[in-house]
Formats: sequence, structure tokens, C-alpha cells
Amino acid sequence: MDFTQIRQFNFPTTIRFGAGVVKELPDYLKANQISRPLVVTDPNVAQLDFFKAIVADLKAKGFAAEVFSDIHKNPVKSDVYKGADAYDQAKSDCIIGIGGGAGLDVARAILLRINHREDLFKYDDLIGGDVYVTNDVPHFITIPTTSGTGSEVGRSAIIADDETHQKKILFSPKLLAKIVFADPMLTMELPAFITAATGMDALTHNMEAYVAKNYHPICDGIALEGMRLISESLETAVLKPDVESRSKMLLASMMGAIAFQKGLGVVHSLAHPLSSLLDTHHGLANAVNIPYGMQFNIEGFEAKFRQIARTLELKNETGEGVVNYLFELNSTINIPHKLRDIGVKEEHLETLADLAFADFAHPNNPKPVSRNDFYHLFKMAL
Repeated sequence: MDFTQIRQFNFPTTIRFGAGVVKELPDYLKANQISRPLVVTDPNVAQLDFFKAIVADLKAKGFAAEVFSDIHKNPVKSDVYKGADAYDQAKSDCIIGIGGGAGLDVARAILLRINHREDLFKYDDLIGGDVYVTNDVPHFITIPTTSGTGSEVGRSAIIADDETHQKKILFSPKLLAKIVFADPMLTMELPAFITAATGMDALTHNMEAYVAKNYHPICDGIALEGMRLISESLETAVLKPDVESRSKMLLASMMGAIAFQKGLGVVHSLAHPLSSLLDTHHGLANAVNIPYGMQFNIEGFEAKFRQIARTLELKNETGEGVVNYLFELNSTINIPHKLRDIGVKEEHLETLADLAFADFAHPNNPKPVSRNDFYHLFKMAL
């Protein structure tokens, strides 16, 4: 390693963590002279009792809170434009994102759009659009309701084109939340399937970040601890949820999102096309693909996988041991092993391979992934 090379490491925002911490929200708004928050979430979270209670509490305490929840499961540009219109119409002075990846991605993209009104995809990070994010953004607060994406601590949003379904990344340090209220109690009512899929998403973030090719020992340490927490808690969180397991999963989810500023890899490039083409839940797509993607990465990176195996306290301290662990964990939490079980068909494979190869995640994979590699990985997983 060349330690004469100058590197920069960035870490995110203030996190208020613990059971019941969401009750601090009204006092925080008052202390920051915020009176008209736009609360952004997805249509499912909008119907849940805890969400209605948060909004009712804000209104009871004199805040002119408006809710925007007209978004897709895999968000598209038009969702963001509608949200910005809602912000304008309500004369809002703050955005509160409540939810999982979709709700928080749209909230963050609306945040960008308020004072950046050119075509949203002008700001696509993959074409250097982050340089155009020059104006201030409104006050931004995030409240996670799943332990998966870790979007609450992120500085980017993934939004798809309505027509082509190609995903774009909107990125800027300006898009970090001012504060996160991470309350494990908000995840307690999550159904087992969502807990499993989002939990495997968090594991994928930590594991892919750890093996990603960039040098970032700080992220590596966070990723290993995130994996350890997940190994201790995911099964319980899915099958017999309690506050401890849900708390560890929420922490591990945020750690994964902090770690993956280092980069992701082949698994996410396998998963993203499933969401855009077939509307597959992102966490589920990662969960089914992660054993195959990690198998692809073992050769040449045996030492990395040995460290993962030791962190997971596996008897078999090899890459094969890690892959077997992933298959066994999926079985335990009722995630299928094959893509055919989640709606993928043989005729989808060519298009999926094209989309995966065009995806933004795999350039950070520890080894190159060709279009042919993607096709064979999809075929193996089918």
C-alpha cells in the first residue's frame, strides 16, 4: 500500500438511536424553528399505526405537517417531481423521510429538487452531475422503519427513469440528513418476509463493501462489525423478534450504508435489473443472488473471505464456508435459493445480463465482471 498517496474518508450524520427516540422529533423541530414539514413515505408505511401516530402527534403540537406518499416500490423520476410539487403547494420548510429505501430515496431526491429545478437526471453522479448540486437544500430528517438499505445515513438516492427503467444515482454530501432518529421500535411490526429480505440487504451491503476493491480500512472495520451483528440477530429478528435483535439489525443496517461508500459489487449489479425489469423487492433480489456473487469473488481474495468466515465464527474458514453459510441463512429465514422461485424466467436472462453489465455497482467489485459472467451467474441462480 502506498501511504504517500493522499486519501479522503468521509462519515455521516448525527444519529439519535434507541427505543422510543422518535418521540424527540417535535422538540427537535421546535428547537430548529421548523413548523411546516413535508413527511415523505411510501404508501404502505403511510397506512401503519405508528406512522399515523407520528403525524398526529406533530399536528397536535401545532406543526402543519403534510404527507406525501404517492411513490412506486422502485421509485421513478415522476415520483420526485410530484413530491416537489407537494412541497411547494404546502409551503413546506423541511423534509422528513420516514420508511425504508424507497421512501427515503424519494425524500432525498425531493430534497435535491427543491432548489435544483433542471432535469433531475442532470445531477446523475455517474455522469459527473454532482458538480451541479450547488444550491442549499431544505432541512432534512430521516427516520428508518426497516433494517436494510441504511438510506437514513446516506448521501445518495437511486431513482429510475420512468420509461427505460435505468437507475440513476443522485449524490451530494448536501443530501445527508441533519439528524437521524433511529428507533428500533418502529421495526417491531415488520412482517417476517420484509425483515428477512431487508436484513439480507444489510448483510449484502456489509459483505460487498468489505470485499470491494477500494482501500478504506475504516469502512472495512465497520463492515466486519455489521456482519457480526447480523449473524447474531437476523434469525431471531425474523423468527422471534425482540428489541435486542431489532436494535442490532438497525445498527448493522446503518453500518452497511456507511461502509458501502467504499463501493459495492457484482451482487448489486445482479439485483438492480431484477427490480427495474421485474419489480422485484431489492432486498429479496440481493438475498437470492448473494451466494452466487460471493462464490464468483472467492478466487484471488481468499484472505478476505477467511476474515469474513472468522467474523461469522464459521468452522469452515474459507470462501466456500461463507457461501454455504449464506445458503443456510437464506433457508433458515425462508428466502428461496433460485431466481425461478421469484418470477425470473429463461427468456429474461439476456436482458438481465445487459442491464447488469450496464449497472453502476460492479466497477467496484474486487475482480472485473463481463457481460458473459453476468449471464452465467443469472443462469446458475435460475
